[in-house]
Amino acid sequence: MKYNKISTINTQKLLVLVSIGLFLIKIFAWYITSSVAILTDALESTVNVVAGLIGLYSIILSSKPKDKEHPYGHGKVEFISSAFEGILISVAGIIIIYEAINNLMHPHEIKSLDYGLILIAISGAINFIVGYICVKKGGKENSPILVAGGNHLKSDTYSTIGLLVGLALILITNLKWIDSAAAIIFAFIIIFTGYKIIRKAISGIMDEADQSIIEEVKSVLNKNRESQWIDVHNMRIINYAGFYHIDCHLTVPYYLNIIEGHDILDKLTNILTNHFNERVEFFIHIDACQSYQCSICSLSECQFRKETFKHQIEWTTENLISNNKHKI
Repeated sequence: MKYNKISTINTQKLLVLVSIGLFLIKIFAWYITSSVAILTDALESTVNVVAGLIGLYSIILSSKPKDKEHPYGHGKVEFISSAFEGILISVAGIIIIYEAINNLMHPHEIKSLDYGLILIAISGAINFIVGYICVKKGGKENSPILVAGGNHLKSDTYSTIGLLVGLALILITNLKWIDSAAAIIFAFIIIFTGYKIIRKAISGIMDEADQSIIEEVKSVLNKNRESQWIDVHNMRIINYAGFYHIDCHLTVPYYLNIIEGHDILDKLTNILTNHFNERVEFFIHIDACQSYQCSICSLSECQFRKETFKHQIEWTTENLISNNKHKI
């Protein structure tokens, strides 16, 4: 299935609308209960709204075609947006801790917890459903913004469950300090969520090697391997928010002419292009085989063989990224 820009944008719009709706529900729940734990949950929802709007803009921008100023496209903006969302989440966690400590020092009356429990439970269920949809859609479309936003909503659900337990304990025991304690626990969970989002965004911005993508390419190449692909090495993969740029060297029989060599190259690129739903481009250099590689070359019709064939070398992550031609 090809990348569906409209579908991705619509999913992000859904996330924004849901975030606004949940924020209003939580603000109302805080208004009727005066619970600082519920207030902290509402504060985090403001982050969801802001991050959702920024993410929507980023997805629209990243889907623009390549131009003279951006020859590799605009996909990197999604990583920047994800990093900003992670920072906002972490800041919200710090504010929550401050408010919780202040509430411990200056406690106030909590009321209407029964209604607050119902509203928070509803918001948690909606969070999980929409978060699940966004993560699934983001994985399908290779969109870090959708995945980050979806995981954020799902993490809200887990903290909401803890919040409900804390509020229920307050209702049963009438111990007001539980409200602040629960808020502090959720704040640390939120900060950790923000850290993970920031860490992943920075790895994308810095072009950190994505082992899972290299493993995926390795599996595709091994599965579709042809005898004229003597080796593939010096592989580099850059992730532009789900659009992959692949550099590598392909070793082919030295006696082929340019047209024949490029026919072999085209087979390899077509296989990877189909696998990645056309969200990939290549810069592949063709190398001529060396006599010491005869022992790993399974090309039976070669008339220039210097050594007998022994066995193929299985392609691994290590030898694909190595800058050396393969040999026994």
